[in-house]
Amino acid sequence: MNWTPLLQLAVTLVLLLLVERWIHRHLQGVMLLLTGDREVAVMLYALPLLPGILLHELSHALAAILLGVRVGRISIRPKRTGQRVQLGFVPVEKTDAVRASLIGLAPLLTGPTAILLIGHRVLGLDAVGAALVAGDWPGLVAELVGMLKAPDVWIWAYLIFAVSNTMLPSRADRQAWTPVLLFLFLMGVLVWVVGPGPVIVEGLAEPISRALRWLTTMCAFTIAVDLPFLLLIALVERLLERLKGVRVEY
Repeated sequence: MNWTPLLQLAVTLVLLLLVERWIHRHLQGVMLLLTGDREVAVMLYALPLLPGILLHELSHALAAILLGVRVGRISIRPKRTGQRVQLGFVPVEKTDAVRASLIGLAPLLTGPTAILLIGHRVLGLDAVGAALVAGDWPGLVAELVGMLKAPDVWIWAYLIFAVSNTMLPSRADRQAWTPVLLFLFLMGVLVWVVGPGPVIVEGLAEPISRALRWLTTMCAFTIAVDLPFLLLIALVERLLERLKGVRVEY
């Protein structure tokens, strides 16, 4: 099996996580500089991310309904819990680890799907993916620049920004994952050692590589869309720091 697609995905995923973390921290910093009030800053910080927050919580609720788990009223009102900010919440009936894990995983399925749909149908992501897979960096840059000519490109870019920065599962979403992941890992080792694991992997090598390349394309595309917003946040933060003569310590 060719491990290059997996390595490419790992690199782009780490970069995406770093970008997302920076955006969340500094967007909060901008709102704190604007208002000088921690509670008001939390409310304003959530506003640009509202479409993504709504999709995140609806994904939990829909997954729970499909799995036969009762849900309560969805809240998209942010609140501070210790040093963290909870952007939204949907109360879910206590259930088994498998269903709880799938409910927690739901935003990580709907978020990338929404990004890929926008990229494919509106922004011409197929050409970007082909250039990325081929290692055609000049072509990749040209295709990314060409996206700027798409109709209403900044509206779509904003939606990708909001969704990409709210699609990752929170700590509460990941609570039930440990036993499920441990079970899957042990089953995988068992199948590999005493079963047809190598044969299965060899037979699925091409579909797996194709899926990994698409995920890598999605991550790289999301980073490219996030960068202008990152630069805007950094510029506004610097401007506010100069005007007010204070800095936010992270």
